[in-house]
Amino acid sequence: MFKHICTKILGVPVGFTSKIEEFVAHEGMKISYGKQSLANEVFIQNVDLLLEQGISDLEVKVQEWDDVPCFFSVGEASSIPFDIFAASFYLLSRYEEYLPHVKDKEGRFQASESLAFQNGFLDKPVIEIWAEKFKKVLKKKFPAHDFPKRELRTQTIISVTEAYCYKKKGIVRVVLGLGLDLIRFKPKYVLHRLQVMTKLKRDPYDIYSKVIQFLRKYKVPMKFMFQVSDFSTHDRNINHNRLEFQSLIKSVGDYAEVGLQPGFYANQKFAVLKEEKKRLEQIVKRPVRSSINTHYNLLLPDSYNHLVELEIQKDFSMGYPEALGLRAGTCTPFLFYDLNFEITTPLRVYPYAINSEALEKLKESEIEFKVLELKRQIAIVNGTLISVFTNVDFSEYANARRNFSILKTLNEIQ
Repeated sequence: MFKHICTKILGVPVGFTSKIEEFVAHEGMKISYGKQSLANEVFIQNVDLLLEQGISDLEVKVQEWDDVPCFFSVGEASSIPFDIFAASFYLLSRYEEYLPHVKDKEGRFQASESLAFQNGFLDKPVIEIWAEKFKKVLKKKFPAHDFPKRELRTQTIISVTEAYCYKKKGIVRVVLGLGLDLIRFKPKYVLHRLQVMTKLKRDPYDIYSKVIQFLRKYKVPMKFMFQVSDFSTHDRNINHNRLEFQSLIKSVGDYAEVGLQPGFYANQKFAVLKEEKKRLEQIVKRPVRSSINTHYNLLLPDSYNHLVELEIQKDFSMGYPEALGLRAGTCTPFLFYDLNFEITTPLRVYPYAINSEALEKLKESEIEFKVLELKRQIAIVNGTLISVFTNVDFSEYANARRNFSILKTLNEIQ
């Protein structure tokens, strides 16, 4: 936690000592973390969380520090009124997700169950806000020290669970799809399906060249996450062996990094996840280092431990599909900590703030305001603003113009 806050966010390398004489003799910037201060340092009084083993049902009372929500308050002797390291750890480790909670119908931890949602700070990067205020305390005590300035970064993820709407689905799926469209009286979809089958129309979900043109024009940092699962009631993509599908993945990989979106069963069974990663690597002819799970249940710590075992280095699943905001209270990538085994893993977690699925739950009049406010909050602390869209969001079956406009707004660095 010291390395994340002091080094990753504030840009200050840290060393540690338990020898009082060595600490007192040090003349540079120094912090003590314990029950009482030592000598001429910034003193952070600690609560017991970081010294404990295992998981316990903690009572968390949220208070305010100059209008900023915080918790794990400490005594007046402390340089700041709460244990910033324990509070940050509680959010980053997703401690509350290990505790008993009400799941949604997909078996997921809901935003409404989170401390951040219930106390009105889900839309704020509170860990970075705390760090900035902590930096002012350090600067006041050690005015000679210069802190490096961070820059706002953006990243867009395009999640591809179904590469095409009608194309390359196979004769059985085409016939069944036509029958369902007729029964449901959807003449537009019947017409589109027939037009795509006869090559009179581009498949509605085939928006890749359009998105890549946008990427190149506005220089948007972008990753595409493809699902290569077997067909099932949960996963309805086309067969991963189809040459056109493989060619699509390869062509997209010429312009953006390609990662894996595990399917329903891959999220539950390690062997299936391993096979899907192998499939994608055989297609792109390079190691797959990134993944995202935006729909199925993110099972902590199992989901992440499986990624670690498969040498996935970056995961973009840390967010809520149903709500805008920061699930872990941060807009800075962090190393996943496994509470069960008490170890820091090499998996770097990239928290997203905006998911197009959550945008669809808002009124049209609210969307621009909510998006701009989230961007403003992250820009204040010069964090990393990550958004997640799907290929469907840029098709004629969605509000493509609005979504391209949002994408442009999110990636404009001012």
